[in-house]
Amino acid sequence: MKKFLQEFRDFALRGNVMDMAVGVLIGGAFSGIVTSLTDNFINPILSMITQGARYTLTDVGGFASNFLSAVVNFIIMAFILFCLMRMVNKAVSLGKKKEEPKAPTTKECPYCMSQIPIKATKCAHCTSEVE
Repeated sequence: MKKFLQEFRDFALRGNVMDMAVGVLIGGAFSGIVTSLTDNFINPILSMITQGARYTLTDVGGFASNFLSAVVNFIIMAFILFCLMRMVNKAVSLGKKKEEPKAPTTKECPYCMSQIPIKATKCAHCTSEVE
């Protein structure tokens, strides 16, 4: 059972699954913006053109406020998902060990500036004695 839970955690926290989940949520929030745009701007303009209906300035302002509300909701949703993803990425990185820097295996010849093995006492390029 423990191995099953470990495999599920590895699957769920894998980058592409989290990216897909964020994409679905952002897509849902963006669909609200598109719906608001069509319902509150495009459809009234089309009905004005086709039916000759007159809209007052307050009606247009109401449409704009509905659309603006959808945009603000989208921004809030995106910000919350951004913060959530930062926390998930930080939690995932806590379990990983940091790689220690490897000891250098070469050094630079002070005379010809070539890379030579660190234990070399003579440069293979310029044949100078190296300390």
